[in-house]
Amino acid sequence: MALWHLTLLGAPTDAGAGVAGAHLGPDALRGAGLARALRGQGHDVQDLGNLAGPPTPAHEARHGPHHLACVSAWNQAVHDAVASILAAQRVPVLLGGDHSLAVGSISAVARHCRQAGKALCVLWLDAHADANTPATSPSGNLHGMPVACLLGDGPAALTALAGGPPALQPAQLRLVGLRSVDAGEQCYLRQRGLPVWRMPEVRALGMAQTMAQVLRGIQAGTHHLHVSLDLDCMDPALAPGVSTPAPGGIGHHAMQQCMDLLAASGAVGSVDLVELNPLRDRQGQTAQLAVDLLQRLAGSA
Repeated sequence: MALWHLTLLGAPTDAGAGVAGAHLGPDALRGAGLARALRGQGHDVQDLGNLAGPPTPAHEARHGPHHLACVSAWNQAVHDAVASILAAQRVPVLLGGDHSLAVGSISAVARHCRQAGKALCVLWLDAHADANTPATSPSGNLHGMPVACLLGDGPAALTALAGGPPALQPAQLRLVGLRSVDAGEQCYLRQRGLPVWRMPEVRALGMAQTMAQVLRGIQAGTHHLHVSLDLDCMDPALAPGVSTPAPGGIGHHAMQQCMDLLAASGAVGSVDLVELNPLRDRQGQTAQLAVDLLQRLAGSA
């Protein structure tokens, strides 16, 4: 495997979530030895520490997306930092924080790919579709809306981060591991024609065949693959430290296999590692599992 020039960036907020705790995720990942483990594999690892941003307001909006101004400010900060990391020809690894932060990171990656002339594909590993809009969301929590926002369907403060057209078109997304999808999201996925591999299909195909389909047509050199890894994609028996667990998730061996196949593709250019909630973890097992998975994704230099 080639040497990776990795830059770790923490975004300690859970303003987009309905449960507190993900703001502690970045430091928990550091405490689990993330940088040390990656350096031990021979990679060049830079840690920029945590971004600064507004605290989560004490009160939620009565109407519309909760904490929109706060979430937008964090995403702007993430966007600008990820853009700078990509401009320095390094691989950004965003440590969340909740999954709404992916609007900022992926919008920056989309701009970068347009400028670099690379085709962008996004692998969204998640128990949830995250494809609600403000009109369909049962909760108003913005960590359930980033997919729709990236496709241009959401608050202007978030959809505008990509600068011009939406950050993504449906064919650029690959959603894997879904098993908890709201009714409005079901309609949205169907209407937008999003490529989805739900858990029954993943189990039936096996992870190797699932990833063969996901990675079909993606080539190192011409493509930039962004991996947005929500830790609740895994079974909560393995990864209890998440805010919105859903039973029946991806198992340990299958998840390792997934990371190995992504590493072998040679196309990964940026990563989100989000939704670790240390308040719900058991003796740090989810944080340690996350470190092990990122080690596999990077491979040995």
